[in-house]
Amino acid sequence: MKKKVLIIGYGSIGRRHAGILKKFSNISKIYILTKQICYGFEKLNHSHQIQKINPDYIIICSRTADHLKHIRYIEKYFSNKIILVEKPLFHKYKNLSVKNNKIFISYNLRFNPIISFLKKIKNKNKFYSANLSCSSYLPDWRKNRNYTQTYSAKKEMGGGVLLDLSHEIDYIQWIFGKINNLEYVKILKISNLNLDVEDYAHIVGRIKKLNITIALNFFSKLNYRKIFLESNLLSIQGDLLKNELIIFNKKYSQSKKIRFKKINTYYEVHKSILKESFSKLCSYEQGKELMLLIDKIKKYK
Repeated sequence: MKKKVLIIGYGSIGRRHAGILKKFSNISKIYILTKQICYGFEKLNHSHQIQKINPDYIIICSRTADHLKHIRYIEKYFSNKIILVEKPLFHKYKNLSVKNNKIFISYNLRFNPIISFLKKIKNKNKFYSANLSCSSYLPDWRKNRNYTQTYSAKKEMGGGVLLDLSHEIDYIQWIFGKINNLEYVKILKISNLNLDVEDYAHIVGRIKKLNITIALNFFSKLNYRKIFLESNLLSIQGDLLKNELIIFNKKYSQSKKIRFKKINTYYEVHKSILKESFSKLCSYEQGKELMLLIDKIKKYK
């Protein structure tokens, strides 16, 4: 049976989701709740119109600080719906119980082939060190928009590098388990960008015996997303933007490069949901736990 889809919010990420969902043959109609013009889709102007269309699948792409009210609205008026919330779940931890609907958070890097590969081999090696880094330039994120007016640049809207680039925290925990110890945290606003949020985060901690370091910023003119892993036999370098993996085997003094086929991870998220295959997705409870950890990181002293 074909599904009706509702997208709440039509910023850059809402447009991306809408464009991807148009490619699915099992979707009958896409509705957009927005104040903006949205050509090619059915526009809704008010939230009370949602009850009339009764969508099957809802994607929340509003500013992070508004996620809570939209989830509460859907929980109040609907049941048995599938909801995808654009990451992060909230702008700060909220202990909101959800019983009527299935909610997932769009941590799409779980579908990156490098992340999938590392999850498969994690139990075959004794990893003891993981270094993750993500660097980009916020003014380039959204075309034709002044970055200072976006939610990423405003604390009250749920912005900041720690929330916007929380993929790294999610995927390292998805592969290896929960971060159970924080040893060092530095969260700063250090660039000359016009922001009232942090643009730099450096986190050192442990997942059991695995030592981890996470470095995030969105003021660099260089755009990269990498992971470095060390085990008893292997050294691994993964480039998540190039979809390349270099594996060096110390025992045999061999180096191997693997190039993965580039895939649209957002497409894979929607495909999994529409097929009701949820194993790779970030669950609502996992999203809440991640918010607890982010709050803890922000308060670290």
